[in-house]
Amino acid sequence: MSVTTVQPDTGGGGALLLEVRNLKKHFPIRKGIFSRVSGQVYAVDGVSFHIAPGETLGLVGESGCGKSTVGRTLLKLLEPTDGTILVRGQDITGLNATQMMPYRQQMQMIYQDPYASLNPRMSAGEIVGEPFIIHNVASPQERRDRVAALFRRVGLRPELMNSYPHEFSGGQRQRIGIARALALSPELIVGDEPVSALDVSIQAQIINLLMDLQDEYRLSYLFVAHDLAVVEHISHRVAVMYLGRIVETTDKASLFEAPLHPYTEALLSAVPIPKSGARNRKRVILKGDVPSPINPPSGCHFHSRCPYAMPRCRQESPQLREVLPKHWAACHLHDAGPVLPLAKAATA
Repeated sequence: MSVTTVQPDTGGGGALLLEVRNLKKHFPIRKGIFSRVSGQVYAVDGVSFHIAPGETLGLVGESGCGKSTVGRTLLKLLEPTDGTILVRGQDITGLNATQMMPYRQQMQMIYQDPYASLNPRMSAGEIVGEPFIIHNVASPQERRDRVAALFRRVGLRPELMNSYPHEFSGGQRQRIGIARALALSPELIVGDEPVSALDVSIQAQIINLLMDLQDEYRLSYLFVAHDLAVVEHISHRVAVMYLGRIVETTDKASLFEAPLHPYTEALLSAVPIPKSGARNRKRVILKGDVPSPINPPSGCHFHSRCPYAMPRCRQESPQLREVLPKHWAACHLHDAGPVLPLAKAATA
């Protein structure tokens, strides 16, 4: 089977809501009394993906791989170093803060920490209603009515609008964050590990709420997470990230049943499964530590820990290629055609 290097398509033939091309975000390292730049942190190093209307893309990887930076950069909370960000075909990469205001209504974020993301000096109602004030939407009474409706929609009583963040539980605070994200009727929501700080039972409630809201409002999500079980439950497609680069992307069924990249294989082999089903599963133990994003390895960033590394991997960086229909991987193992499966590590 031939291997191509085209970018992923929409999967459904419809117009894309978001398209990211070769996105990079490098942070300068400054030293000395003159703050001279002595190096760069390559947090995001050439990432490309797309999200269609009503779709959830799960972005997974180890801590420090650049997942959260991708989410903040595509919303332009951080200015990109290079690359292109398209929203419904419109390039927003070079827009300033004023020009970005209309797009702020279309794209919102749910943060990881449900307490640190809320202003402790504002009541819950003021927090949820603040987007209406910033964007000058509706009259004061209409704002209050809409805030009350948002409280009810996310499972909170409107009577709690005058309470402050410290008076709520962690799950309730995250519901306030979700209500704030919904206030301006966005099309895309970036969830930066929105359930990782919550108890398992509360995680399920929040995930189900997000899925219900998606069905009701046809929302699109970029769901950043490291919990693969959560990602499998909520996502339509999954992109796997390692040291600032996407190494594999496909629909969730294909990824969990037959991973094509050794890093994905190792991640899936670490997912806890019932004891009776673990007998025939090979556990992939990666050697060494994650390299520093300040000085990433040459060639394939994963070669220093990869059990299948070849001499070519140390010298040449693999491109993200369509190895199987709608299944992309960046690995030299598949240059001559798909190697399936790698070691059946992810399937019992």
